[in-house]
Amino acid sequence: MIITKTPFRVSFAGGGSDMAPFYEKYGGCVLSTSINKYMYISIHPYFDETKTLLKYSENELVSSPWEIRHTIFRQVLTDLQIHGVEISSTADVPGGTGLGSSSTFTVGLLHTLFCYQGKYASKGKLAELACQVEIEKLGNPIGKQDQYAAAFGGLNFIRFNRDGSITVEPVLTPTDAYKKLERNLLMFYTGQARSANPILAEQKKNIQEDAKARNLKKMCILAEQMRESLLHGDLTAFGEILHEGWQLKKKLAGGISNPAIDELYDLALQHGASGGKLLGAGGGGFLLFYCPEERQEELKKALPLKPFDFHFERDGTSIVYIGDKYWR
Repeated sequence: MIITKTPFRVSFAGGGSDMAPFYEKYGGCVLSTSINKYMYISIHPYFDETKTLLKYSENELVSSPWEIRHTIFRQVLTDLQIHGVEISSTADVPGGTGLGSSSTFTVGLLHTLFCYQGKYASKGKLAELACQVEIEKLGNPIGKQDQYAAAFGGLNFIRFNRDGSITVEPVLTPTDAYKKLERNLLMFYTGQARSANPILAEQKKNIQEDAKARNLKKMCILAEQMRESLLHGDLTAFGEILHEGWQLKKKLAGGISNPAIDELYDLALQHGASGGKLLGAGGGGFLLFYCPEERQEELKKALPLKPFDFHFERDGTSIVYIGDKYWR
């Protein structure tokens, strides 16, 4: 048996600029970190080598990869010509909550299968292949930040260059500021899971509009400013940048926010948060806030939501167990 773990991510600034219609014209950038919540994927030869068993939120037993209903499983297993295995996936958080679960799954699955075949793939290669699967082959209306965040891990500034190349630059924050940033971030689950694709499809279409493109340019500037503040260990403006970025993001597409989310956000600002955002494409999932430690209990009491404990992580996708070797 082989087991991998691949981290989920929290995106702070620049989200949306990782879509091709924008970065191919203007260049894009995102500042994000991976967190200690993971997607675990295990693989083992199936006792009936003529069949493949998949275990996720459903169970599928198939005679051919083309029979698989799960689109990512079907695409990747077909591409890599792997059959006669049992694959299980489990995660610390559910999908549709804004932490990049689909791309985390794709990166983790590719890593697991390459390891099973006895092949090496770099983190950059895993991220690149995951983008090809999700965006080019399956046609999902998503960007590229989640795949690179999951593969590389850590606190990174990710550039999406006009020629299609991706640059992952670790943000070398002084230790004290790094720990303070981690302590001052609070996450709450709204209880509303959603499919990001409809929102992202509208956002991708809207990028063609000058006003939306201007918003994304401003969001990229904010990401640059946030990186500079972290490099110098200055967290003074962090919450303010989160807030400004959220105000711009809400204008990119309908459904990113709603009256209930806006009410919760305003309540948080009244009780200690200096800024925040809804993670992912919007519409539900997790709310993230920057709040000084001395006011965090006040904020927790004010919000009718359950806090979600997390920490930063730096490893990215990794192999956590290799039992007997079943190299093909």
